[in-house]
Amino acid sequence: MNIEELSGLPSGATRHFREEGIEELYPPQAEAVEAGATDGESLVAAVPTASGKTMIAALSMLSAIERGGKALYIVPLRALASEKKEEFEAYEEFGVTVGVTTGNYESTSDWLATKDIIVATSEKVDSLVRNGADWLSDLTCVVSDEVHLIDDRNRGPTLEVTLAKLRKLNPRMQLVALSATVGNADEIADWLDAALVDTDWRPIDLQMGVHYGNALNFDDGSTREVPVQGSEKQEAALVRDILQEGGSSLVFVNSRRNAEAAARRLGEVSSNELTPEEQTELAELADEIRDDSDTETSRDLADCVERGAAFHHAGLSSTQRSLVEDAFRDRLLKVISATPTLAAGVNTPARRVIVRDWRRFDPSAGGMAPLDVLEVHQMMGRAGRPGLDPYGEAVLLAKSHDESEELFDRYIWADPEPVRSKLAAEPALRTHVLATIASGFARTREELLEFLEATLYASQSSEAGRLETVTDTVLQYLESNDFIERDSEDDEGGEGNDGAFTSAADLADSGGRDESLEATSLGHTVSRLYLDPMSAAEIVHGLADAEERPTALGLYQLVSRTPDMYELYLRSGEDEQYGELYYEREAELLGDAPSEFEEERFEDWLSALKTGKLLEDWAAETDEEQLTDRYKIGPGDLRGKVDTAEWLLGAAESLAAEIDSEWTVAVREARARVEHGVGEELLELVSVGGVGRKRARRLYDAGIEEPADLRTADKGVVLSVLKGEKTAENILENAGREDPSMDGVEPKSPASSAGDATADSSERASDDGQPAAESGESDESQSSLGDF
Repeated sequence: MNIEELSGLPSGATRHFREEGIEELYPPQAEAVEAGATDGESLVAAVPTASGKTMIAALSMLSAIERGGKALYIVPLRALASEKKEEFEAYEEFGVTVGVTTGNYESTSDWLATKDIIVATSEKVDSLVRNGADWLSDLTCVVSDEVHLIDDRNRGPTLEVTLAKLRKLNPRMQLVALSATVGNADEIADWLDAALVDTDWRPIDLQMGVHYGNALNFDDGSTREVPVQGSEKQEAALVRDILQEGGSSLVFVNSRRNAEAAARRLGEVSSNELTPEEQTELAELADEIRDDSDTETSRDLADCVERGAAFHHAGLSSTQRSLVEDAFRDRLLKVISATPTLAAGVNTPARRVIVRDWRRFDPSAGGMAPLDVLEVHQMMGRAGRPGLDPYGEAVLLAKSHDESEELFDRYIWADPEPVRSKLAAEPALRTHVLATIASGFARTREELLEFLEATLYASQSSEAGRLETVTDTVLQYLESNDFIERDSEDDEGGEGNDGAFTSAADLADSGGRDESLEATSLGHTVSRLYLDPMSAAEIVHGLADAEERPTALGLYQLVSRTPDMYELYLRSGEDEQYGELYYEREAELLGDAPSEFEEERFEDWLSALKTGKLLEDWAAETDEEQLTDRYKIGPGDLRGKVDTAEWLLGAAESLAAEIDSEWTVAVREARARVEHGVGEELLELVSVGGVGRKRARRLYDAGIEEPADLRTADKGVVLSVLKGEKTAENILENAGREDPSMDGVEPKSPASSAGDATADSSERASDDGQPAAESGESDESQSSLGDF
């Protein structure tokens, strides 16, 4: 189908696509148009990566906008949201407006009401529904990217329930679900009342095979010689081979440590293929990575990048991940070794994809377990980019002939597993049941069950009564924690039902008597805050039981033991270390601690204590490098823990106000300290724009202790402390100084008394003897979390 044959698009859209080099639709795209994509018909497009799924979405959304509608594009990852927003912003040249929203779960993002296309994560859309965003009812087209992630145990239920709610809000809405090829695309299409486009067509050929010995054997029966030289690893030989013909490589491994080790080895291969110009560009890129975070992980990554290689995993900061992904797409970086997170939707194709590790540790299996076929196929689908690669190759590595045959049977010849709903897991259900009641989607038990019947889980369930049983268990939990109230609608005098459940059989026997459900004020707050009700219960009980003003550690450990915080796990020998800390500071911890004889619960308590101690150290201004080294985490992990703690403590502040707790101020202070990574005395200074944790400490030690001091302090002292005229001027202006100019000002050393303050702060800031305020201060260009 020629692009000129399309109708119903905004004026200028066809010209835009033609200028982008799109003259003719790919077969899956043409099939989607024939199935009604541009006519407002719902469809499921199950097609391989790089086969034009985004164009199917674009045609659907643009045609909906031309009909006077509004479109929502749901993505699984924030990074993907930014990528798609940038892609769709090109449509602004012909009058289509675009907005993106991913954070702030309490916001309704009303400004998006004026946008034609909105890009958001499934969690953000769920929170918008909970908070009653009015513009959601204006949606006429919703695109769900990577819809097979409904199968994900952690995030899948949110996507599933969100799609069900949007369909209930907008019964005539067009829903376009995009997916990699899955084993039951027809079942998903039936659930969504959608047409199905299911194909394995790709714009360039993808060969899948297994490397064993010195040979790469493909699924079409062909063989390619890729000899392993001397003691080199198989993946090194495969990377070297493809680099010599101008291609790039992605190597998937099963752990962060393996990703970093592989990148160091593969850098020895890629460095031999760099031009002088590339070496210069890579050196500049490495400096950007070092500037982002002064940690060992950052330095290791930068060292690899200088040699044309990189590693990619969740321990990197978002800035580092973006820098690596962009440089790889530009083919400046030649090889990335990555954990499977890179396969989850971000556009990073390579000519050759190498799946080195097809097993990973699975706690439920008690050891190493094979990856799912769908996950491996997601990785392999990254092979080959149209316009840059003449073909794509996806390779598994075998150590023996028998293993080679096993890999062909297990992955090369196998179909992906069917997508299965994970909604019936109680942690997911308690969250979404409360939200469904609080947002008014269900006002009775019968309405709740009717809504849940519209989910994928209900359509897949073969166990009669399972959903009803789990739902009743969840309702009992929510009621016992004062999140909802229940009453039998036919009870005389409104006496309620004393907590007894009404089964479907009871309803039938009683002539249809039902039970009303209403969220309490506390329940509404919990839903609006986007908290797991169990997290809220933990926080509420911890605050309610506190007899004395909670300390920062007590509050940090409290939020760390909620289901919404991924706590640090205890490494070998740390149970004793944190057991001692527990006994030293037991009086500060909130709630009822388990007995040390309850081994599993006590270990969880200590893991939360370890996470809380990390947050306490951060709020005590301990240097970022010390923290990542002490807790054996990456800069991305640290930032993730800090961001989650800030969110949970903000929620705890709202909960404290809701239950009239006397500890609201203590919670607010703990939240502010973890947000900025500073001691209590610096909280006013870091409120000034441009003043982060390190600058605040230097200013304070120079006698400038609050924003008012910045308006009167000697400019020479300010300049000396802040080490830069432009920086000093910006901060003075932000503090409200009438004349912030530094023209003609000479740096002046602070009063000698500041030395005593520095000593005091150094002694307080770190419990390993290294002054937090001095570590990493020699280079002002180095920034860390909270610095700006």
